[in-house]
Amino acid sequence: MTSWTVRPEPYDSATAAALWRAYYTEVSDRWYVRETGRGTPPDELQRGVAAESGSDLAPPSGTLLVGWYGEVPGASAGLRLLGSGRAELKRVYVDGALRGSGGGTALMTAAEEAARDFGARELVLDTRLDLVEARALYTRHGFREIPAYASGPCSEIWYGKQL
Repeated sequence: MTSWTVRPEPYDSATAAALWRAYYTEVSDRWYVRETGRGTPPDELQRGVAAESGSDLAPPSGTLLVGWYGEVPGASAGLRLLGSGRAELKRVYVDGALRGSGGGTALMTAAEEAARDFGARELVLDTRLDLVEARALYTRHGFREIPAYASGPCSEIWYGKQL
């Protein structure tokens, strides 16, 4: 039986880039389909992917975790310190073909452990309302709605969990 392992990955590796593109494509396409009836235009997708380097997920104040299903990189989550004992979870993604196989749980467990290792006492995140699979994952792992702690075009609901 194949199992999940999660380990840190450089934010600028080819594996990280492929997972970032897959994540961004999915969330962007969901928005575009909802708003326009078709997927993200290729030039817009390329601009969106290139707009975030992921450097905020580099040590010493961040990390990128990659979940491997056997030898396949199929999940990722970024973590960055915000200060005051708070860490933020970013870019949580499990490949659609691998959802339901335990990757989300492996990723969330590793992210909480990494946050504790950073000295965080609270883990927070923001997301969009239409990302229902992600929202279900967060609540299954003890996250609860909290007041907004940041703003942005994709920030529609905020979650937090005491560690």
